[in-house]
Amino acid sequence: MTHVTSLAKNRRLVIDHHGRTRAFAALWLRERSPDAETLDPRTGQRLIEAAELPLTLAIESADVRDGELSLRFSDGHCGLFALKALFDDAPSDPPQRLWAAASAPRPEADFAAAVEDDAALLAMLEALHRDGFVLVSGVPTEEHGMQPLIDRIGPLRRTNWGGIADVKSVANAYDLTMTQRGLEPHTDNPYRDPIPGYIWLHCLTNAADGGDSTLADGFMAARLLRERDPAAYDCLTRVTPGFHYQDDTTHLEGEGPLIELDSQGEPVRVRYSNRTERVPALPPEELEAYYAARTAFYRLITGEELTLHLKLDPGQMLIMDNYRLLHGRSAFQLAGGVRHLRQGYVDRDSTASRRRVLRRQATPAPTAGEPA
Repeated sequence: MTHVTSLAKNRRLVIDHHGRTRAFAALWLRERSPDAETLDPRTGQRLIEAAELPLTLAIESADVRDGELSLRFSDGHCGLFALKALFDDAPSDPPQRLWAAASAPRPEADFAAAVEDDAALLAMLEALHRDGFVLVSGVPTEEHGMQPLIDRIGPLRRTNWGGIADVKSVANAYDLTMTQRGLEPHTDNPYRDPIPGYIWLHCLTNAADGGDSTLADGFMAARLLRERDPAAYDCLTRVTPGFHYQDDTTHLEGEGPLIELDSQGEPVRVRYSNRTERVPALPPEELEAYYAARTAFYRLITGEELTLHLKLDPGQMLIMDNYRLLHGRSAFQLAGGVRHLRQGYVDRDSTASRRRVLRRQATPAPTAGEPA
């Protein structure tokens, strides 16, 4: 059963549909009216100027029949809404699976299959979204071996370092990644706008002593910090440090909290880059609280509770969510052999778009007689 009640001089509509109750503003319904006069049938984009609708717009009549809501608005417009669509507010993406070291998944994909087959590519992208990383095997051990798979998803993100860049020890290194030292868990390039969304790390050779990769789920770290030290969690969502990178030809600056929240108050991005962080000269009491909170977060992302250890073999590639995962490596010695990896970036928008389109194409349309 469905019941409809008008409130606030008919400028709100309360719908009780099969035990679920929601209130809708008349203006919200009017600007989303699913007809060819309001929304372009092909693109779904709005054709009317919503800001020109009268703020006093009201609903003059409402009728429910056969799962559809028929409305007449005070501006004379009539709209027909599917009740299921009004109540279907599920997110377009499935939930992510947070993990600690003991429960860490090992999502894997085959390079050739993902390049050639949409189903395999979708499975890889779904795993990447769900777990924050995926290990791809069978990548050609050539300098641009990852490129065919990148081309299946979206453009390669170019930076001041070029497109696909070397990760190996060099003389006069312009970044600490190009040395033999170990790297603390970090997110890449928080000084860029936008921050690169996904890191692609491709192993050509890895015979050096050491140089193992580490991963930690930053969203799990944020969850644990919120449970164990709410004050520290709150501090890291509010204080906004800066991040800085500079060389002979580049000067980049950015800012943002170590734990960034979405509109629902849930972590949507973590930043951690000890090498490039520049905290402003806040009042001493604020800095004391921030430093204590940062230390608590650091202990989580470096502790064995959350740290997953991996060593890439030649022909393997690690794709990582740079908004969620923190990655690092142990120090290595070249006396034991050569360590040569290649790294590229692909942005989040093209990756998410490809995943959603493939999922939509893989979902069969409802047949006659089935609910839409």
